[in-house]
Amino acid sequence: MKILLLAAFGFVMLKPALAQDSTETKRPLTISGYAEAYYNYDFNRPSDNTVPGFLYNFNRAGEVNLNLGFVKANYTANHVRANLALAAGTYVNANYGAEPGVLKNVFEASIGVKISKSANLWIDAGIMPSHIGFESAIGKENWTLTRSLVAENTPYFESGVKLGFTTRDEKLYLSALYLNGWQRIQRVDGNTTPAFGTQVTYKPATNVTLNYSTFMGSDKPDSARQMRYHQNFYGIFQLTEKFGITAGFDYGTEQKAKGSSDYNNWFVPVLIARYAASPKVNLAARGEYFQDKNGVIIATGTRNGFKTFGISANVDYAVFPGVLWRVEARNLGSKDRIFFKRNDSLSKGLSQKDNFFLTSSLSIAF
Repeated sequence: MKILLLAAFGFVMLKPALAQDSTETKRPLTISGYAEAYYNYDFNRPSDNTVPGFLYNFNRAGEVNLNLGFVKANYTANHVRANLALAAGTYVNANYGAEPGVLKNVFEASIGVKISKSANLWIDAGIMPSHIGFESAIGKENWTLTRSLVAENTPYFESGVKLGFTTRDEKLYLSALYLNGWQRIQRVDGNTTPAFGTQVTYKPATNVTLNYSTFMGSDKPDSARQMRYHQNFYGIFQLTEKFGITAGFDYGTEQKAKGSSDYNNWFVPVLIARYAASPKVNLAARGEYFQDKNGVIIATGTRNGFKTFGISANVDYAVFPGVLWRVEARNLGSKDRIFFKRNDSLSKGLSQKDNFFLTSSLSIAF
């Protein structure tokens, strides 16, 4: 029991792509972990206590639950590095449902080797955090409590091989990836088509980060292969010591049918502003829009497909070092009636154009 409790409340400090290529070490082996409990109230009161299916974090409604908890071992030496993290929580249940057996609980498992004596050039292989997007599965690393629509519907993790290079001044990071698919640990049965990705991260100044990531591949069996091409742009601008802005834009296309020259497309802009009111208090607001009229990423079966605006505002309070309490109000509004509200007098819910959520979380990191 003591071991289980320690695993549930462990902490991990996952570093961004640029920092991962650093050769500075303190201790070769570190054990760490993270846990985030939450309560999410969905004002539509879904009868199955589950929020809409395109939201994967904090997806249980009207109950206290664990979104993500994991324990991690990290080994870092001059020319070798390795990570192993095992996880549990409702995030894991929602995101890893397609993976078989024990793979459902593997949050990260990778080995890296530095292949140059003079340059910061690494090859990493295994299960790794996604190279797409500015939001992580680890809540405390994000400006908002819940994840943006684009983060929820692009990969959080990936499996494959990555070649990564960081310049000596750490201003530029480049990587190329060979992947098993679109958020896949194990490739889809019947699929022999590899996927590929690239990432370019540039920091022209200490307060500016610019990123461009791509994905190319198919997530279907060869008999129904539809090539998908996704592009992700974002910039993080810390305009003053207290105020920062993150702006992102994603654009994707996928073949309408195997061998077709016609494509369906989707796009997602997002803007987040954060203000540090005090050393312990942060405020953030988000505006976003997701258009996927053909239902490639989010299928609705409605006339206009998924065309949804979202706004949110959150307050974060650092209770103690490593302990963060967050509260967020969020509203999603769609062109079509894609949300369902419980009707106590009927067996089925009533369709709505809006969905409002009030969410609170408490995370511990040590």
